[in-house]
Parts: sequence; structure tokens; C-alpha cells
Amino acid sequence: MIERLYAAMNAHDGEGMAACYTDDAVFEDPAFGELRDGRVKDMWRMLCARAEDLTVELREHDDESAHWIARYTFRTGRRVVNDVRAHFIFGRSGLIVDHRDDFDLRRWAAQALGPPLAVLGYTPLLAPVIRRTTAKQLDAWTAHA
Repeated sequence: MIERLYAAMNAHDGEGMAACYTDDAVFEDPAFGELRDGRVKDMWRMLCARAEDLTVELREHDDESAHWIARYTFRTGRRVVNDVRAHFIFGRSGLIVDHRDDFDLRRWAAQALGPPLAVLGYTPLLAPVIRRTTAKQLDAWTAHA
């Protein structure tokens, strides 16, 4: 399932990614915070729909975790290389019920937002500002999807 998930991401296949999760799945990462239920699937649909030059490299994985690298151009026009560690819990169906990604949000912000905004990374404001922004983007996308 882990290989299927990242192959779908690399192919910009949001529906393929969504099919890897249960309907009540939980996802969490530093940029989106915790998402529940259909928002997990919608997040991947949104990100894949917006992905123009995303490439994903699944470096290694086992039955419960993965190390993957995403390379893409952020909406600011800046190149991002995001090094992510993922942890999974699977249900009896084999689908993902819990997925937690961990990456250095400060490093991501410096790449994606550039030096002027990356300075937020040295304050406690960075994560809440990014999470509010991603929540608004996801709300807007699901309203029009």
C-alpha cells in the first residue's frame, strides 16, 4: 500500500491516493496539522491537482513507515525539496487509517517562502500561520471541487 500511495503521488493521481485511505482516516503533518475524515482524501486530491512538476522518490519503507522526498515548485515560484518521514497504521482492509508525516517546517518555509517570510520559522507563529493558510486553501478547493 505504501508503494501504491507514493506511485500515485508521483503520477499526480489524487483519486489513486484517496483510494489508499479509509473514509475515516486521520492525517497529520506540520503544514496541515491534523485532518480527519474526508479532508484527508481531499487534501491529496487538491495537492495532486495543483502539482505541475512534483516528483516523489520513495527512498525506503517497511510495513509501518516510509522515508520519501518530494521535489516541486511552490506557488511562490521557488523550488522545494522536502525530506519526509511517514508513519502509518493500516486497517483490516489494508487501507490507511492513520498517516503522520514529519518534516522540518522551518527548512520547508525557507525554501517555499524565501528569506523574508522564513524568518517566521524562528518564532512560534510559523506553524499556526501555515496551518490557517492550508486550511483556507483546502476549504476553498473542496467548495469548488
